[in-house]
Amino acid sequence: MKHISLSLVAALALSLSLTNCGSPKVTRVSDTTVTDLSGRWNETDSRLTAEEITAELMDHAWYSSYAAENAGKKPVIIVGLITNKSHEHISAETFSKDIEKAIINSGRIKLVQAGNMREEIRAERADQQNNASQSTMKKFGLENGADFMLQGTINSITDENKKEKSVYYQIDLELTNIQTNDKVWIGDKKIKKMIK
Repeated sequence: MKHISLSLVAALALSLSLTNCGSPKVTRVSDTTVTDLSGRWNETDSRLTAEEITAELMDHAWYSSYAAENAGKKPVIIVGLITNKSHEHISAETFSKDIEKAIINSGRIKLVQAGNMREEIRAERADQQNNASQSTMKKFGLENGADFMLQGTINSITDENKKEKSVYYQIDLELTNIQTNDKVWIGDKKIKKMIK
């Protein structure tokens, strides 16, 4: 009887230890902590690139020229399509949101809604025409028109030999005057990672 119960206890203990070995240990860290686990594009690359390239955008001559020509008025920007042409799956939407956040946080540029979200706002405005009180209804034709559109691409190049790998990312953004179609700024950010 003792032999059976000891065997049962040993089997149960082994079963529990095997179950715990497969469970990952999760530790919460700050969202600004740099984490490079695989060498692929990650949230740190997205955030830092957006912050640096947006700072470059606002330090360029187009910004002071626009302010001088328009009595200090803030330019209005819409973030257009940022295309991922890299070898990896990269969420271009997350990167676009990081850029939008950096633009808004600067306080120097106005940002208008783009794409599907803009259409949803327009649908709400249309709905208000029939369902909201006259005093709270939002009117058509009062949107801020964008002065400039920001567009870009994410590209990558990989090089590897045996167990070593190099990954190079180049993010190119262009700012275009919507009225004249003039490109007023081109900026880029380069990231190179060595993976062993």
